[in-house]
This record gives sequence, C-alpha cells and structure tokens, in this order.
Amino acid sequence: MRSIQNSPITLLAGPRQCGKTTLAKRIAERKDAVFFDLEDPAVPLQKETLGLTLRGLRGLVVIDECQREPMLFPLLRVLADRKPLPARFLLLGSASPELAGRASESLAGRVRHVDMGGFILEEAGAPAAEKLWLRGGLPISFLAKSEEESFRWRLDFIRAHLERDIPALGIRVPAAALRRFWMMLSHVHAQTWNSSDMARSMGTQEDTARRYLDILSGSFMIRQLQPWFENLGKRLVKAPKIYFRDSGLLHAFLGLKTRREMLTFPRLGFSWEGFILEQIIGRFDAERSAYFYKTHAGAELDLMILKGGRRYGFEIKYADAPTMTRSMHVALADLKLKRLWVVYPGTRRYKLSNLVEALPSSELAALKI
Repeated sequence: MRSIQNSPITLLAGPRQCGKTTLAKRIAERKDAVFFDLEDPAVPLQKETLGLTLRGLRGLVVIDECQREPMLFPLLRVLADRKPLPARFLLLGSASPELAGRASESLAGRVRHVDMGGFILEEAGAPAAEKLWLRGGLPISFLAKSEEESFRWRLDFIRAHLERDIPALGIRVPAAALRRFWMMLSHVHAQTWNSSDMARSMGTQEDTARRYLDILSGSFMIRQLQPWFENLGKRLVKAPKIYFRDSGLLHAFLGLKTRREMLTFPRLGFSWEGFILEQIIGRFDAERSAYFYKTHAGAELDLMILKGGRRYGFEIKYADAPTMTRSMHVALADLKLKRLWVVYPGTRRYKLSNLVEALPSSELAALKI
C-alpha cells in the first residue's frame, strides 16, 4: 500500500498462481479502483483505444497480466508524468518486462518494483514447515487436501506453464525441449551454473542453454543467485548458482510425492538449502540484494544480503548440530560480515563464535537485522 501511495506506478511481479490477483482485488475493493484483466478477451482495454481508455481514469487503476500488452509500458511513461497526477497504476505481471520484450527502462524513476512469491514460513507458521517445504508455497499446492492432490496440481502447473504461459509471451521454443531442460536443472539445483556442461547434456549450443535459463528465470521459476565479488586478490567464482524458487516444483520434477520420499532423498541437503534460501530472501525483502560467495580455493558462503549498508551472512545446513567451519572464518574476514547465522532444522539456538550463531529455521520469522 505504501508503494501505491508514493509511486505513480507499482509493478507487483511474481509467478502465476502465487496470489497476486487475489491481493490486487482486495486492494482494488478498498480503493474503489478500476480493474483490468488482460487475459480476459472481453476486457475493455484494447490496443486501438488503450490511450483513450487510460487517460480518462482517476484514482487507482489495476492491470493484471500487464506483460500481454506491448504498448502499455511506453504509454504509462507518459501518463505517469502528468501534473497533477490523476491516476496511479498497479501492474501485475507473471513475467519480467525484459522477458516479455517490454521496455522497462522507459519507466525508470516512475515505477516501484514489489516482488511476490508463494507462502513463506512467516505466513504458514513453524508447525507447517515440512508441509511447506514438500509442497512449496504456491497457495493451491500448499492448501490441497492431500499430498497426491498437491503433487498432481504441480504437474499440471508445469505443463500449463510450458504449453500456455511461455507461448503467450510470444516466445517460440519447443515445449518438450524446455521441459527437458527444466528437468535437468532439478539435478543441478543449488549448484553453480555451467553452460557448457548443460549444453552438452542437451545436445545443443551454449547460447540456447542460456536462453532457456533466462526464460525460466524471467518467468520466476528459477533463481539465478549472483556471486559477490570485489577486488580481494582472490580467484572468485563468477557464475551464478541455480535454484528452483519453489521447492514444491523441484520435488515435482524429482518425483517426490510424500514427506518420507523427500526425507530419504539422497540430495536432501540441496533441497533444504534452496527452500531456506527463499525463506530468508522473502523474510528480509532481499530480492535485489542477495548474493553468494565462493572462491576457487574452496571457501564458500551460501547467502549474503545487504541491509542498511551492512553485510549479513547465512549458511544453510541440514544437520543436527552445525559447527564452525573454516569457510565461515574466511567469509567473516573476506566479506567483513556484521553477523553470520547457520540456519538448520533443529530447535536450539546457540553461539558458535562471537559473530556466528546457529539458528533453528523455526526462528527465522522472528529474526531481525
């Protein structure tokens, strides 16, 4: 709500089915706003009369699935510069403007970005942590009556995303090839991206593999966590790490339907890492200030976020009682971290050193920095 009041344009972006429309409709009801859904063929917001329709509106204007109209962003640049400002705009998008081929640069200085995902631990509650981890945060999957129903919904979601959502953006890629690529990403989840290895496995060119990765990243399915590097006199890893943004979709690709199957999965630690990483980024609104750190000598930090000009580190461990490691000492010194937390699925909070603390995942929601 603060963003709507302070900015002429607010872009609420996130994956399909994460609850953007539900939230926007509640805001629209409170604000007595005009609501347009560009997925509805009968919506009175057509390309031929786009300017005439929007110029005459007052108050709050909500436009759902904004990436579907190529002429919208340049027009909004003009409408946002009017003095006095008769209308503010709330845009909902399930793809980044860059992926949809829209000139987001034209709105620089006029738009405030608000990111939205599915449920996080703070909303679901600590008792539902394993359910959230298994099913993911997309509301229909999380709230399904059974694990089988949740699993089936996620499979349908994946199919619809490949066969309907991506083509609707004007992107022409074979759905079968993109699905195979997405499946392959599930086996390199939480690992550093290697375009040559992925292209070789796909039997394609590196540029094609990068394009597929950008498509899934731009539609909020995959996170490319960028490395932090500065002139430290060390050889640093400079390729991003790849994560499924939703753990439920990861488990769908891996065929993990039940809690037992998840907890006995050989690469359980990587699944846990991605799940907790998304919780931390969501908890601290760190979508654009999150990084990992890794040197070629082996030192590594799973996550660093910048907040108020300070650096905070997080290590994510699926262990009973994590201990201090050499990597943590190196990260503290190299990055000059204010604090470092080791997030694990236990119940006891305890210090590992003056600046390092083991933190149960159930206490993430209450953590303040």
